[in-house]
Amino acid sequence: MPDTLGPRALNRALLERQFLLRRSSSTAIGAIEHLVGMQAQVPTSPYVGLWSRLAGFQLDDLSTLVERRRVVRLALMRSTIHLVSARDCLWLRPLVQPVLDRGLVGSFRRNLIGIDLEAVATASREIFADGPRTQAAAGVLLARRWPGRHADSLGQVARARLPLVQIPPRGLWGRSGAPVLAHAETWLGRPLAARPSPTRLVQRYLRAFGPATIRDLQAWSGLGGLRDTIERLRKRLRVFHSEAGQELFDLPDAPRPRADTPSPPRFLPEFDNLLLSHADRTRVVRPEHQATMWDGRMLFGTVLIDGFAGARWKLVRARGAATIVVRPFVRLTGADRTALLEEGARLCAFVASDAANRDVVIEARSARGEGRGARR
Repeated sequence: MPDTLGPRALNRALLERQFLLRRSSSTAIGAIEHLVGMQAQVPTSPYVGLWSRLAGFQLDDLSTLVERRRVVRLALMRSTIHLVSARDCLWLRPLVQPVLDRGLVGSFRRNLIGIDLEAVATASREIFADGPRTQAAAGVLLARRWPGRHADSLGQVARARLPLVQIPPRGLWGRSGAPVLAHAETWLGRPLAARPSPTRLVQRYLRAFGPATIRDLQAWSGLGGLRDTIERLRKRLRVFHSEAGQELFDLPDAPRPRADTPSPPRFLPEFDNLLLSHADRTRVVRPEHQATMWDGRMLFGTVLIDGFAGARWKLVRARGAATIVVRPFVRLTGADRTALLEEGARLCAFVASDAANRDVVIEARSARGEGRGARR
């Protein structure tokens, strides 16, 4: 294996570890743990993400895990909602506490001036000890103790300082509902880890996202100060270099396929971590397409074509019909179109099994992304 890894080599290593070169036979919970969770502020996203990664995945495979409290949704890496196993929740949540503290101060400092945040956290624990409730309801109760203060900002203190999980039906396919929160230790019946290990975090990240730089690791987790952890691990890691000369760290036994390994089209949901977990995203999104991926703060559903982001997709429903609409921003070959139509049809059957009519449309590629193209 060469010491220098280019974007295609990094791309294939990432796709292999993300179960996107070929679908895995892993269980749903095994995949969720391997991926160190799945970003999940859109409740349906993990269902699509798992369908694209696992052979034979069914909706109930995940819904059952949510109902049985084997997986939970809560604020974790980058202070965003992630779906993780109950086991991972108990050590990840205390480890990323600095990330949530920083996000709270960065976004709500003005409304929290002069407030003892630890006192608010203590009051929040008392409120959630009485049972699950929404963040808004908790904010209203906190505002009674701190009259004249912004209720939403007080609710944000509860979110940041307490390990609050979103309980069902939130996160169930086709049911969802407003996020009602419960304290993780109460919901899971187990305590959080007292001294969670950053070494474990680094090793798990590299297993799912490596090879990676320290900046990549920090971009994924939101945590700073990980250089010391990497240095302690250095002798147990394999070190490569990017084409720009940056050090790329990896586990010695992790898979690194050839750069010319074939990659089938894959449909990813909104905010899939594949697209968000590196400071340098060129291993999966070419520089000229970075802006195409976003609409304000919304990251669209993405289609990988030859391993790289090459199209956006969405599900459109109307009058009992369901259509997967694909908008490419790269040139497609005839083989690409055929493969996209076939994979899109499978996805449509998965996400819209209740539709009387299902279709896949590939819009014509143009400067403004307008027009209609191939249809299944």
